[in-house]
Amino acid sequence: MKGILAAMVFVNFTLAGVAVDPAGGNPLLEAWDTPAGTPPFARIELAAIEPAMVAAMAEHEREIAAIRDNPEPPTFANTIEALDRAGALLSRVGAVFSALNGTSTSDSLQAVARRLSPLRSRHSDAILLDQALFARVDAVHRARADLGLDGEQSRLLDETWREFTRGGAALAADARARLQAINEELALLGLQFGENVLKETNRYELVIEDEAGLAGLPPSLVQAAAETAAQRGKAGKWVFTLHRPSLIPFLQASTRRDLRERIYRAYLAMGSNGDELDNRTVLRRTVELRLERARLLGYPSHAHYVLAENMAGEPGAVYSLLDRLWTPALARAKAEAADMQALVDGEGGGFTLAAWDWWHYAEKVKKARYDLDEDRVRPYFELEAVRDGMFDVVHRLWGLTFRQRNDIEVWHPEVKVYDVLDADGSLLAIWYSDYFPRESKRGGAWMSSLRKTHRDGDVRVVPLVYNVGNFTRPTAGTPALLSLDEVRTMYHEFGHALHGMLSRCRYEKLSGTSVARDFVELPSQVLENWAVEPAVLSRHARHWQTQQPIPADLVERLQRARHFNQGFETVEYLAASYLDMDWHSLDDPAKVAATDPDAFETAALERIGLIDAIAVRYRSPYFRHVFGGGYAAGYYSYVWAEVLDADAFAAFGEAGDIFDQGIAASFRGHVLERGGSAPPMDLYRAFRGRDPEIGPLLERRGLR
Repeated sequence: MKGILAAMVFVNFTLAGVAVDPAGGNPLLEAWDTPAGTPPFARIELAAIEPAMVAAMAEHEREIAAIRDNPEPPTFANTIEALDRAGALLSRVGAVFSALNGTSTSDSLQAVARRLSPLRSRHSDAILLDQALFARVDAVHRARADLGLDGEQSRLLDETWREFTRGGAALAADARARLQAINEELALLGLQFGENVLKETNRYELVIEDEAGLAGLPPSLVQAAAETAAQRGKAGKWVFTLHRPSLIPFLQASTRRDLRERIYRAYLAMGSNGDELDNRTVLRRTVELRLERARLLGYPSHAHYVLAENMAGEPGAVYSLLDRLWTPALARAKAEAADMQALVDGEGGGFTLAAWDWWHYAEKVKKARYDLDEDRVRPYFELEAVRDGMFDVVHRLWGLTFRQRNDIEVWHPEVKVYDVLDADGSLLAIWYSDYFPRESKRGGAWMSSLRKTHRDGDVRVVPLVYNVGNFTRPTAGTPALLSLDEVRTMYHEFGHALHGMLSRCRYEKLSGTSVARDFVELPSQVLENWAVEPAVLSRHARHWQTQQPIPADLVERLQRARHFNQGFETVEYLAASYLDMDWHSLDDPAKVAATDPDAFETAALERIGLIDAIAVRYRSPYFRHVFGGGYAAGYYSYVWAEVLDADAFAAFGEAGDIFDQGIAASFRGHVLERGGSAPPMDLYRAFRGRDPEIGPLLERRGLR
């Protein structure tokens, strides 16, 4: 998240300039005498969080007051740079809180989050709506042409001014008051939406009581289900859940169509079961308030408000890209469905392919066409070997090395910590990884920071970056063996981590991933390209039992299958992107208030012609990216950034070497190190020497 108030969500901190109370007895407020100033997680208790957040907000208020009430005329140094430095204590406390609530939450911690949410929203609005403070920011901004600022300073000034104006600083008093109320309610709605999705995911169980229900399942999945059952007090049975490492393998392997339908229908019904976890009212109210806020700020819709800050610029550009991809993707998906229906008919199935059949028959087609299936591939992707291979890739690209630390405190015993050393041996960053699902952890995978890099005088502050995943767990008999999708996800999130670790920005506000939403996915998606490259697989993919390298013919089959199922993957993703844009392009408040979410979603998907055999990747009631996260009117950004990443990776192909040092150095220098210090298209052009082209993406996905 960009902005002065980055402490509000997935925050970052630095010890420099933090006012702490070493005698206060609260570890979140004390000076941290720990390796590299890392958080003392072992000493942090739930009771410490709420008072620490309140105290940190009070400290931030004092810092803001000092800037606002400074008797000296406003300057870049005493106003803009001072704002960037303010809130260090709030940032570090909020960083810990965000990490714990995302990875190790509980009913008690969620109650703390709900109590703090309106306070945090009120605190941020009090700053952005402060008229005297904005007057100082505006005065500096109006004088910008005469200040002799360098590029990064100019960018900081512009971004700070935009943050205030987009935060409502220029509104009339009554509009500012209404905006503050909207923001408070939206903050609580986002929390509620995410909590409901987590609880809904955790509570569902497909309980199998006899071996007939296990038909088709591989031994490793059966063992994992038995262990899940034992953990849930159902020893002797098998339990499958809606967590993806359980759900997707079951859909792929189970020959029990009735059970595939049962678990998949439960997945599709999340958040719309008419009980206390139903999210339909929550999401409709969220859309309603987002539209009201956008109109207060002078935008016709929430999509216009969001996209004004992104590379896309306006909704029409997003729809244009989606439309350009949708037609060939849907045609490919229909051809894939026809292949699967032929297989169903050939087996005498006597049914029409449905959404709960797709994964199962896709696996069958893949096996028949390429002699590939998950059971054949997984043994070569043991999690630690994949991680070590990923380390080797970035070493070969940028000279980075990784050294495990056992003296840094973590939030859970499964978390691992590493020093990240640059090519010259200097400490570049500290990286945490937390890779396995838990009921206390929200779903999906992500990257965030406990501390962002920036400059403290002439010293670069070492960033503390973490990756979280929900990958296949080890069982009593096997280590964690990953699917190809999980391998790519690990690389993807590590690409985000590199964006944070390699940043050389002077200011926190511009550092690392503080970039436009549709640019932030470029570093993550570009790294995915190396995940299954033959040069990487032949070096690191080894069978977990025999340690034999992956056979060359299996690598060749993986390459031949790279376009397999791309129609499905593209269509289910694009459908979600359309759905997000349609919700947030609504511009009539009365229609939003009267909208039935189920009917709206059905109409949106019928309009684009989504076929019955494919369900949208996320239905609205559990579309957490959009209604419980930061991707509202921005879910399209993955494919927008994929245009960039496919074009960027093509530069290595043009050079004839996926580890070309010159191109790697250019990407690091022009993209990874620059954060938000310049407009994103300027950064991309500096790397590539031209605008991005869509051709490499169409070729990668087999759509032309």
